[in-house]
Amino acid sequence: VPHLLTHQEEEMGPLLLLMICQCAINSVKTQSVSNPNIILLMADDLGIGDLGCYGNKTLRTPNVDRLAEEGVTLTQHIAAAPLCTPSRAAFLTGRYPIRSGLAAFSRVGVFLFSASSGGLPSEEITFSKLLKQKGYTTALIGKWHLGMNCESSNDFCHHPLSHGFDYFYGLTVTNFRDCKPGQGSVFLKGVQKALVIPIQITGITLVSLAIVQYIGLLHVPFQAFGYCLLIITISLVILIFFFYHFRHLNCFLMRNHQIIQQPLSYENLTQRLTKEVIQFIGRNTDAPFLLVLSYLHVHTALYASENFRGKSKHGLYGDAVEEMDWSVGQVLDVLEKHNLSDKTLVYFTSDQGAHVEEISSAGEVHGGYNGIYKGGKSTNWEGGIRVPGLFRLPGVIQAGAYIDEPTSNMDIFPTVAKLAEAQLPSDRIIDGHDLLPLLQGKVTRSKHEFLFHYCNAYLNAVRWHPRNSESVWKVFFFTPNFSPVDSNGCYDSHVCFCHGGFITQHDPPLLFDLSRDPEEKVPLTPETESRFYEILSVIHQAVDNHTRSLQAVPNQLSWDNLLWKPWLQLCCSSLFQSCYCDYDSGGS
Repeated sequence: VPHLLTHQEEEMGPLLLLMICQCAINSVKTQSVSNPNIILLMADDLGIGDLGCYGNKTLRTPNVDRLAEEGVTLTQHIAAAPLCTPSRAAFLTGRYPIRSGLAAFSRVGVFLFSASSGGLPSEEITFSKLLKQKGYTTALIGKWHLGMNCESSNDFCHHPLSHGFDYFYGLTVTNFRDCKPGQGSVFLKGVQKALVIPIQITGITLVSLAIVQYIGLLHVPFQAFGYCLLIITISLVILIFFFYHFRHLNCFLMRNHQIIQQPLSYENLTQRLTKEVIQFIGRNTDAPFLLVLSYLHVHTALYASENFRGKSKHGLYGDAVEEMDWSVGQVLDVLEKHNLSDKTLVYFTSDQGAHVEEISSAGEVHGGYNGIYKGGKSTNWEGGIRVPGLFRLPGVIQAGAYIDEPTSNMDIFPTVAKLAEAQLPSDRIIDGHDLLPLLQGKVTRSKHEFLFHYCNAYLNAVRWHPRNSESVWKVFFFTPNFSPVDSNGCYDSHVCFCHGGFITQHDPPLLFDLSRDPEEKVPLTPETESRFYEILSVIHQAVDNHTRSLQAVPNQLSWDNLLWKPWLQLCCSSLFQSCYCDYDSGGS
């Protein structure tokens, strides 16, 4: 009854009304957050400096830039690894790749062949598995690069359909130069180098044995010579056959478990991938869906369709970027067409930084631009791991906001789980953190106090963002040896490696404050930073804690798991027909 209210209670009336309204608004927000569609767009080897929303003035990326205008731009978004395979494993599982065995102790840190036996272990829980359990329809379109078979050519133990995806259209490995005739080879130089010494040793051994036999110092059975020559001949024949047919054996397009194009045709490839996306969205307008669109752009071999070829200011690389941006626009348009824009989280990123060493045989730059950041793909300098991070969910996530807090592509796992109201697994460590409070402006600090940067299986660097400071400290325990020395990459070896003579160890570690020196130009010293040893002490303690959390797991990137196994090879016709087929209507 109004006349019974005190003066204080009367004054509180408008406040109570405001609180009720705010609760109603929050309720609406909560409903809009509940079970939205989720589209995750991942470019391949795209530099953070290649996009207009990150400062590029010459490449045209209006559709990606639109995501930035209508959502949040993360300016310190970090890939969990600077190579495709481990980065994608971390993205899908929310865990450092060393926890799943996808961090190599050898020189090779990614899968190279479709008939390798390594891959993302079946015990790993992906966000696609979680969302599928919550009733989401799930699809992966584009690149996988996390293995396919284990013991037979049809067990598909590592295939996307075994990791929570209902539908797959794309490549199980990656887009190599070797996949596109006339684009050179990523293997030839390495194979030649690797074979020179064994061939020389074998030749010298055989000649020496023949001489010893001839002068009578040692009797070598003729059969031994014969067997030796036979083994060498068979090995060379298999090697020559494999690399001669590499394109047919490793570059093919699949729909679910079926090869539909072998070898892959680049004719209108982006249009075909985009068409699959549009059809998938059209089939799922009435129920929640998860779609991962993993572009082949802009990994080499570069390609662009006729509508985009020769149109950019940066050669074929620029054409590829602009074609990818067109595809992003098509995805956004189809969401609008079906009135799904306000019900769909859209995320855009790259699996790692640009591959700066990519230069064509004609001398054209085929690698991207990492802006002000040092290094690129395969290194943990900022250019290798600082990637685009764009989020849009109208009415839920801030529009036009910039956040300069350390975040990771591992954060996608808990973020989409939260949106889908899925429970995080409690039987394992999840290294990512839910980004929603940060994206909604409810908090201003990232939950990542430390981020650990691995070069394959070797802990390379650590990032520390203290709770009470704006500084972002980063230490390097070793750094790659650039070649040439004064360059910004490992041009002599095409990528940088993680051990032996390819690196320089640092004791004490190199220390940078990224908040003052994001280009990592001038390492700090005890003379220039009074807390030098204190900072190192805290980081060493964090490393100890992190290392204790690791458990021994099978190495998915061991030589045994990396090497080509003929019995795992998929072939849509037969080896005698060069594994050829084309059931994809968009092919040429």
